[in-house]
Amino acid sequence: MAVNAGPKKGFIEILSGKNKMQQIEILYFPPEYSIEKSNTFAEISIPGLESPYMQYVKGNAGSITLEAFYDTYEEGTDVRRFTKQLSELMNIDPELDAPPPLRFIWGMPSEEPFIGVLERLTTRFTMFSSNGIPVRARLSITLKEFKMELNERERNKQSPDRTKVYVTKQGDSLWSIAYKEYGDPALWRHIADKNRIYDPRLLEPGMELIIPSLE
Repeated sequence: MAVNAGPKKGFIEILSGKNKMQQIEILYFPPEYSIEKSNTFAEISIPGLESPYMQYVKGNAGSITLEAFYDTYEEGTDVRRFTKQLSELMNIDPELDAPPPLRFIWGMPSEEPFIGVLERLTTRFTMFSSNGIPVRARLSITLKEFKMELNERERNKQSPDRTKVYVTKQGDSLWSIAYKEYGDPALWRHIADKNRIYDPRLLEPGMELIIPSLE
């Protein structure tokens, strides 16, 4: 997915470590950035089915890729005083024993801001002054998602009270209901035991099943 807008400035904010709360200003070129996110699924084979169920395993770390552009030609100063701020984010922070976590900010604040670490940085110096000082640079930046806490969806999933009633409909099976409710068709026996179902194939539309909590 690409987000387009006119040229604007954004920030990478350092969230912890010796430079906590410092904001590094960046100028995008071209005026877009790319977000990548993927999931991992596993196939669950159930005897008698023509195709396996797909079980959600986990979400993979997302990433943001963008280009930053710096130009100090008119000032006649060394552009590396800006690019160094970003390259130093790859270094180990002595307070963390690791590179610092970062918040990516562009334009307006997000309800779930992107928190990550600087995974990859490529700097190209494209113009130099007469005495050899670099005055223009393009940087290719990749930020990798870094989890510091559960988001709202994950906190809801961790709620201990998941017991509820499910009304069956045509085509339902205990395997499909377990997949819908727990994300794993192999957990159908929890529903069968709670509702005293001895043959998981004998489900009729309109049955009220108690979906027990797994905790």
